[in-house]
Amino acid sequence: MYQVKVLDGLAYAEPGGRPLRLDLYLPQGAGEQVPVIMWLHGGGWRIGDRKLGPDLSRFFAERGFAMASIDYRLSGEAKFPAQMEDVRAAIEWIGGKGAEFGLDSAKLGLWGSSAGGHLAAMAGVLFPDKVKAVVDGYGPTDFLQMDAHRISEAQAASDPESVRLHPGQLSADPDSPESQLLGAPLLEVPDRVKAANPITYVNSGMPPFLIMHGISDLAVPYHQSELLFDALAAAGNEATLCLIPGLGHGFFNRNELGLDREMTMIVRHSRPGAPEWMRCCGMRLTFDVIESFFRYHLFTHGSGA
Repeated sequence: MYQVKVLDGLAYAEPGGRPLRLDLYLPQGAGEQVPVIMWLHGGGWRIGDRKLGPDLSRFFAERGFAMASIDYRLSGEAKFPAQMEDVRAAIEWIGGKGAEFGLDSAKLGLWGSSAGGHLAAMAGVLFPDKVKAVVDGYGPTDFLQMDAHRISEAQAASDPESVRLHPGQLSADPDSPESQLLGAPLLEVPDRVKAANPITYVNSGMPPFLIMHGISDLAVPYHQSELLFDALAAAGNEATLCLIPGLGHGFFNRNELGLDREMTMIVRHSRPGAPEWMRCCGMRLTFDVIESFFRYHLFTHGSGA
């Protein structure tokens, strides 16, 4: 394990004159330049900041990764695509300034939770030349398909794997997180919806994806992760989908992930056989699965070879 130095509140961009900040978690003695994982917090694009998430010293700075957690403009301040502009600015900051802090910008991974999972997936498919690996935790991927697959609390408790509910509200609700992100009810702005959907941009040549979602998620249906996985697989990309029965939303914010109770994942791979990075981890949900994914793609194959 490495000792971790934290640099808090570094300004990486100033849209409209307001500084946006990131925190760096640096493993001391891990090498002159180390792979970096950017954490993108959740909160429905309207709450939260760079402090919302797991302990980034444990996951995974003390294991030899540099971790960068960023603020981005929330929907109450700026509408989409401002959030993607901020993520791109942070990626460019790492490319331009990262070497000063011992970061290897050629070995950059993205890890996001909920709204942050959406932004991580978006950045992965939009900037595949910059991003080498993506972990998408329960992020929306096709906004207009969410209503048809949402489940109620009672149904999640009684039959989390098979029962799905159509409430018929989210796409027409101006106060939904997705509508607030785009500035109008989803049904009124189909072009904006398409532009904000990660699956719109999936093609061949995408970075490897690890997509994780709880089957009992009441906020974002797990079907959203199935859609992204299917699109990536159909285009010939490397992707792994992990669905966790009985698990709800927001689990990446819990430091005890996989320690409080054993959770077995339902796993799909886009290519035959389990990928090499997953053979050491089995089918149990832990942070080790995420670390192994990033270690393989950023350390072992991080040069892009």
